[in-house]
Amino acid sequence: MKIAQIAPPWIPVPPRNYGGTEAIIAYLVEEQIAQGHDVTLFAPGDARTPARHIAFYPSSLTEEGVPWPAHLKAFYHLYEAMQLIKGADFDIVHTHLSSAADMYLFPLMQGLRTPLVTTLHSRFPFDRVDSWVGDADQLYLKWLAPVPVVTVSESARANVPYALNFVGVVHLGIPTEHYCPNGKEREHFFVWLGRFVPEKGPHIAIEAAKRAQVPLVLAGTVAKDLRESREYFERVIEPQLDGERVKYIGPVNMEQKIDLLSRAHAFLNPIEWEEPGAVAIIETMALGCPIISFARGVAPELIIHGQTGFLVHNLDEMVMYMSRIHEIDREAACRHVQQNLSARAMSEKYVEIYRKVIEQRQDIVGEQPGTGEKESDLDEGIVVG
Repeated sequence: MKIAQIAPPWIPVPPRNYGGTEAIIAYLVEEQIAQGHDVTLFAPGDARTPARHIAFYPSSLTEEGVPWPAHLKAFYHLYEAMQLIKGADFDIVHTHLSSAADMYLFPLMQGLRTPLVTTLHSRFPFDRVDSWVGDADQLYLKWLAPVPVVTVSESARANVPYALNFVGVVHLGIPTEHYCPNGKEREHFFVWLGRFVPEKGPHIAIEAAKRAQVPLVLAGTVAKDLRESREYFERVIEPQLDGERVKYIGPVNMEQKIDLLSRAHAFLNPIEWEEPGAVAIIETMALGCPIISFARGVAPELIIHGQTGFLVHNLDEMVMYMSRIHEIDREAACRHVQQNLSARAMSEKYVEIYRKVIEQRQDIVGEQPGTGEKESDLDEGIVVG
């Protein structure tokens, strides 16, 4: 199958530090190629991929220091990708909706003859900046509503406030061979990992660690171009850091993350929102690291209570289960990911959905994808990685 993957242009694929959507795109592309598919990835020039790589500028936008609300170059990336795809020969186009600028894809898709699928990685509303929320999402429904949409969890689908064309649920998956437990000795500290925003709950993790009288290591990204994230870290998190009992080690790359989770006693995930997908949960379990998570969003779909971790409902329960973390079979947590949440399983489910969408499109318009008439257009006037 000839697949076009359009990545958002903000964060490298795969990410250097934080970037859940970009990590999943990298895993999916690698696995689709391993399964014999012909994949073209549209992403900025700093992507590292075995796919055919088409870029329209050399670096991802956050690497260039472009703030998230500045959408002009993001629009350029999406526009150029869609223009080339409209003149090329693909069986399916797979796009990814994870931030506000990705909404531009849907009007740009008008006139596209190739079947397409969009994965919803984040949540509505997309028309928001810090605490401000607009109403533009509803205006885009005339373009978005007909598009075949995949969600990354049942929870994500249930929390969409609009009637969209849902065609499946595909849980996120990781290349499990990269995450096998490495036999490192567990140390007596708990860990929190993610973006520093209130709904991710690092302030709750700090309080839980203090009550349980255990050390806590915080790792992750402060989005300094977003006022909410910056002020939250400076006002709520930073005053509680002492370098010993509560320590912040900064952003971590993949190697550092694997090392950290391999040594941690357990991972605390006190989320305060309906998180649609959670790569960190899957990575943690794959490394045999138990997890204690609030039972919100996707967490109950990924964690088996009492086997791969604990699902709790408040701070008091989290503290209580921190003393019971020894009850979790670390090898069982790893097996659970290998069997249910691998990149291979994710890729196979997507290919099933691709085939279903292609068949539906053929039934509606009576045409065959993949004519091959304009494939050479992909080589005109672009940077190819």
